[in-house]
Amino acid sequence: MNKIGIFYGSSGGNTEGVAKNIASKLCVSDIYDVCKAQAGDLAAHDVLLFGSSTWGLGDLQDDWEGFIKTVASADLSGKKVALFGCGDSSSYADTFCDAMGKIYQAVKDKATVIGFTDTAGYSFDASEAVVNGQLVGLALDEDNESNLTEERIDRWVEIIKSAI
Repeated sequence: MNKIGIFYGSSGGNTEGVAKNIASKLCVSDIYDVCKAQAGDLAAHDVLLFGSSTWGLGDLQDDWEGFIKTVASADLSGKKVALFGCGDSSSYADTFCDAMGKIYQAVKDKATVIGFTDTAGYSFDASEAVVNGQLVGLALDEDNESNLTEERIDRWVEIIKSAI
C-alpha cells in the first residue's frame, strides 16, 4: 500500500479545506501545513499531494515560498506527486492557478507527476498550470465556481486512485 502525504499552503482557508476534503476521500491521515513541514515528512511518503492557492499575479502562497526550496532539494525519485490548487478564474484569468504550475516545474524532473486534468469546463485565459493542453493537477475556483468543487474533487480522486 502506498503511503500518501498531503502538503498544503493556505492563507484564507480554501486550500486547507480542499486538502482535508481530499484526505477524507482518500482515507489519508497525514496532512501537513507546509509552514510546519520538513524534508523528512516528504521522505516518509510514496505519494505526495501538493496544494497551493495562487496569490497576486500568479504567486505561490506565502508558506510555499520557503517550502518549494525544500521540495526542490528533496530526493523524490520513485515517488508519485499530484498537484491541486485554488485560484480565481474571473479576477485573475491570466494567472489562474499559476502556483500549481510553479510547483510542477519544481517536481517534474524529480518524480512521476500524476493527476493531470482536462481544461474542458474551465473558464480562464492563461495559466502556468497548463502543460500540453492539460492542467497539471486539480484546479479549483472557490470564489466563482464553488458549486463545481465537489464534483471536480471526486473526479480527480478517482484519477489519483487509478494512478497509484
